Amino acid sequence: MSPAATTTASAEWVRCRACSALVYRKRFARNLFVCPECGDHGRVGARQRIGHLLDPDSFTPLELTPTGYDPLDFSDGRRYEERWHDARRRTGLPEAVLCGTGRIGGRELAVAVMDFSFMGGSLGSAAGEMITLTAELARERRLPFVVVTTSGGARMQEGVLSLMQMAKTSIAIGQLRRDGLLTVSVVTDPTYGGVAASFATNTDVVLAEAGARLGFAGPRVVRQTTGERLPDGFQGSDFLAARGHVDLVVKRAELRSCLSRLLAVAAPGRRPMAARPAVREPRPPAPRQEHDPVAAGAAARVLIRDPRQLRDRDPWERVRLARDLGRPTTLDLAARAFDSFLELRGDRTHGDSPAIVAGLAEIGGVPVAVVGHQKGHTTAELLSRDFGLAKPEGYRKALRIMELAERLGLPVVTLVDTPGAHPGVEAEERGQASVIANAIQRMSALRVPVVSVVTGEGGSGGALALAVADQVLIVENGVYTVISPEGCSAILWNNSARAPDAARSLGLDPQTLLRAGIVDAVVPEPPGGTQADPGTAADTLRAAVLEALLPLLAVPPDELVARRAARFRGFGAESVDVPARTGRRQEQEYAQVPA
Repeated sequence: MSPAATTTASAEWVRCRACSALVYRKRFARNLFVCPECGDHGRVGARQRIGHLLDPDSFTPLELTPTGYDPLDFSDGRRYEERWHDARRRTGLPEAVLCGTGRIGGRELAVAVMDFSFMGGSLGSAAGEMITLTAELARERRLPFVVVTTSGGARMQEGVLSLMQMAKTSIAIGQLRRDGLLTVSVVTDPTYGGVAASFATNTDVVLAEAGARLGFAGPRVVRQTTGERLPDGFQGSDFLAARGHVDLVVKRAELRSCLSRLLAVAAPGRRPMAARPAVREPRPPAPRQEHDPVAAGAAARVLIRDPRQLRDRDPWERVRLARDLGRPTTLDLAARAFDSFLELRGDRTHGDSPAIVAGLAEIGGVPVAVVGHQKGHTTAELLSRDFGLAKPEGYRKALRIMELAERLGLPVVTLVDTPGAHPGVEAEERGQASVIANAIQRMSALRVPVVSVVTGEGGSGGALALAVADQVLIVENGVYTVISPEGCSAILWNNSARAPDAARSLGLDPQTLLRAGIVDAVVPEPPGGTQADPGTAADTLRAAVLEALLPLLAVPPDELVARRAARFRGFGAESVDVPARTGRRQEQEYAQVPA
């Protein structure tokens, strides 16, 4: 039964959640679970959605078997693996997404359809891997790719690995777009968090089903975090369309026809072949003659690449150290670790977010672009910088400077220190989710070296938007997490006081991140942390950036992009068995999808 309706005394009738009208159940199903009285669109499952959208008997599921991936051995009183198996039994689905090929109007496509009934449609490693494999199949067979989204966000039980799925899926869709293949997302209710800030909004065409809600932060988070009053229809499909965040709002009964028209226009042989303009290769970075950057880098090797060399410290203590107001900020580090930093402001569209600073500088004789989150040391500074919570204009500014660096052939260095992206009403109105999605996708394709350093707090998609890099470093007392420990404990235990327990479960500390390959190396801190000796901390960061950056200067642009894609492609790949990789066939109970 659709969540749009509630059960009545008679199993033959359902009550609309919106207008409370009683609707005959069979009529409700014939109407695609849309209330015939008020038009409210109820939630439907992946199988039902496929039956509504695809030509009859045309869907062929991909032979993919999720493996029960539990990288953190996560437990909130009940093991994550048990919850996952329960979701499979209850829904009859392999994961929160159903993937395969099919036809609409006789035209073949690759399709991935999410299902909210499977752990809230959360994006975990297996779901991300399945969507990526479907996009790769589309690329191999030159098919258009359609993804139907519904999700509460990234799956916190898998920690930062679930965050990596945002990058992995975004890169896969970016490759389809560069190959000239149509990509379409159909946003259904609800679509939030990491899904909204990745493949739901970085396709060529974004359709919103009537009544669908989409946003980076959910309404409850916005209210609780900011205290702002939410405007009528906040994050709903009409709200999104009025602000230019979706191409069309489409009623469920018209979605199939709309997709058919899109596929017809994009069909091979229908597109005129226009001559492509020549692409000018960015100049390779050229160190100034009076400096020897190789010698400068060789003078001090500081990076720790073996987790056994790191000092043990309770993860919650690291969270507290990462948030210490005495730690050097991006502006502090730009002044000491880099040379001749010149800040550039504005996104050339709306304004300038003070929570992100960006500009040009040099380091060891190498000209670079520097982009980073900016907090502050005092309450006044924190307020003026939005506590390091960047609004959309901040990410647009960051991308503007990165694209300038690409045109000039300059490497990019990013410094990450944020609790996350800004959750306010204005940020949502200006498309926070789609801006982050664009940043992830665009950064993955930069044809210059990129080094990212988590210098304090790396929070969720707001951090990832500046951390899609060739080398990702983290300082010894930094943290990188899919959700704050307070947020995790409030959701799972309904008690924010359990934040220390959540910190220990989320795998946010440098040792865990280094073992998982999320970060490539750790930058040591002075005794007592960077706040105890900011000067030494800046000098160490300078040496660390050079150590990571200099080997990348000799790598050709095409290879840089390919390596970066391969880096993120590998995260969570073992969460799904593929016959071509394992020789095993998909479990037959999931192989057939009724119309």
